[in-house]
Amino acid sequence: MMKWTPCVRVVLDTNILISALITRNTPPDKLYQAWLRGEIELVISDAQVAEIYDVLSRPRLRRFLDADEADAIAENIATRALIITELPVVNVSPDPKDNPVLASAIAGKAELIVSGDKKHMLDLGEVEGIPIVTARKALELMS
Repeated sequence: MMKWTPCVRVVLDTNILISALITRNTPPDKLYQAWLRGEIELVISDAQVAEIYDVLSRPRLRRFLDADEADAIAENIATRALIITELPVVNVSPDPKDNPVLASAIAGKAELIVSGDKKHMLDLGEVEGIPIVTARKALELMS
């Protein structure tokens, strides 16, 4: 079992960040709030930041999100997270879109990857010794 220390480096998959914006007081939101409080350090790639902006601009999500809040969250991520700009080549996920997330964890020396993607990410279990867990499991590790 991993010993959780303050400011542990964590990669939150895009689905976790978007879930945090849509649903309050859920495990993804609690992880996002922990980051805002400085309890974890968010590691993210510039490619994932671009993906977040893209996802937040989709019309089907607008009914779930307040536009000003979505902009504020995207700005927080873009200015407060540890953004990795040079990623190693990683080709371990069956979904090519997951590989940059895994690469940012490796390059950013993350201690944990949090994802809700059961089909691809969570099935991997880990990448280069970095555990891939659900948001609920990450919260258990924090307590």
